[in-house]
Amino acid sequence: MAEVELPEPDRVEGAPHPRETRTLFGQDAAQAEFLQAFNSGRLHHGWLITGPQGIGKATLAWQIARFLLTQPVDQGAGLFGEPEKPSSLATPPDHPVEARIQAMSEPGLFLLRRGPNEKGDKLAGDILVKEVRKLKNFFALSAADGGRRVVIVDAADEMNVSAANALLKVLEEPPANTVMLLVCHQPSRLLPTIRSRCRELRLASLGPEDMAQALAQAEAPETNNPAALAELSAGSVGEALRLMNQNGLAIYQELVDLYGTLPRLDRARALKLAESAAARGAEAKLDLLFALNELLLARLARSGAIGQPPAIEAARGEAALIARLSPDPNKARIWANLAQEIGARSRHGRAVNLDPAALILDTVFKIQKTAAG
Repeated sequence: MAEVELPEPDRVEGAPHPRETRTLFGQDAAQAEFLQAFNSGRLHHGWLITGPQGIGKATLAWQIARFLLTQPVDQGAGLFGEPEKPSSLATPPDHPVEARIQAMSEPGLFLLRRGPNEKGDKLAGDILVKEVRKLKNFFALSAADGGRRVVIVDAADEMNVSAANALLKVLEEPPANTVMLLVCHQPSRLLPTIRSRCRELRLASLGPEDMAQALAQAEAPETNNPAALAELSAGSVGEALRLMNQNGLAIYQELVDLYGTLPRLDRARALKLAESAAARGAEAKLDLLFALNELLLARLARSGAIGQPPAIEAARGEAALIARLSPDPNKARIWANLAQEIGARSRHGRAVNLDPAALILDTVFKIQKTAAG
């Protein structure tokens, strides 16, 4: 049987792989924190790189890996005194390590990520313990040259229980000259013992300017509203790319226009939206529609609670809609409760394959009823 070529589980569709991305935008503080630890001579062996998905955690991990593998292990004084300490994590693009990393042939680097399932015909849903056990061979082979070794785990919160316990043993007794970089979207899903053995590097969400630069580097199509993208994606480049690939700004505008008629409802517009998202092959649009609907409800709740609309309008007419439907904390609580109810119902409906169009219309009617009440 021919071997199935599987996609890379840590690559965002329509964007370069993090190992191919040399410039990291908006994360100067995290970069400086790691560099300071390196220059102090007390580099921790385990680093937990956290923050929302898609803001550059994996890019930072690969940047750190390149940096560590191009630095000498022994930083002691030489014939001419103390060596000059590096002032950034930047590495020469023509360094041999860079070429080996791009070819996935660097002997000092191990990438731990989801591999094939038991049948080998698609990716496993989790990082399995068999992937973690490959570290034993990596450490055995790389120990011969005495150089530094780097392990990237992307993403650590995708490990199943057996894999997490196996990795914990490595963190408890790390081999010499080894640094482990754990990319993690949801630290609460990790074993507390893993978190306690790592130093955390928390990354910040990107603002509009950094978002625009990051999207340009990813060679994403130009957008005329990077501020709205940054707002709806919560500063996540990965989420912004998903919104661009699936026309997310237009879908959000459709929702704002539809709810702009509340408490009266334009039923023809609601039916058209439901039918377009429920069409055969439109699963991605359906999932995005529910996600953006939850986001709009959350923005209603947040704005009512603090007494002012969002600083950036993510769609034309959004500020007026929010001001009218959520003018005070009492309304904010109602919208917050509805957001939880609708989110749970939509996830359940998707899980049991309820009719998508009916699920969308039910959601819209619940929002209409709340607005009318």
